[in-house]
Amino acid sequence: MSHLDVIIRRIDALNQWTGRAIAWAMLAMVLVQFLVVILRYVFSVGFISMQESILYLHGIVFLIGSGFTLLHDGHVRVDIFYREAGPRYRALVDLLGSMFLLLPFCAVIFWLSYGYIMNSWLVLEGSPEASGLPLVFLLKSVIWIFAILLGLQGIALGLRAFQTIAGERTSYSAGPR
Repeated sequence: MSHLDVIIRRIDALNQWTGRAIAWAMLAMVLVQFLVVILRYVFSVGFISMQESILYLHGIVFLIGSGFTLLHDGHVRVDIFYREAGPRYRALVDLLGSMFLLLPFCAVIFWLSYGYIMNSWLVLEGSPEASGLPLVFLLKSVIWIFAILLGLQGIALGLRAFQTIAGERTSYSAGPR
């Protein structure tokens, strides 16, 4: 096994583990939403913190789950030419796309969010609602986790594509298949 294979497998394993953990957050989000509806419409009781937790979980699921989705080739793509192309052409498209679009996007997101997140941490930003969750600064930090996990999976995608173009792989798929 080459060094590139080790790197690819470790990144894939990280995002696979993260995706499985996020699946539990999705279950929690559904259960909390169900509880909020029951409490509000059956018992006429509402809790701001429970309603905000749904928003937190929703953001966490989509941001942290993005690397897992890329690992399993689940992101939307316009594949007019891609789906009918051979493995080397698809690998070239993925390599160029990850190098010139995905990785710069992740770097820009990380860089531009720095002040936004650090300012939130400086004041330990909480909810503007009186009984809301005091954890807005942690939620904003998920932006960095998003950029890192998606960027790492973009590196794995690019390395897998590079191996295909170099002839080290006989078949090509964007995911770990």
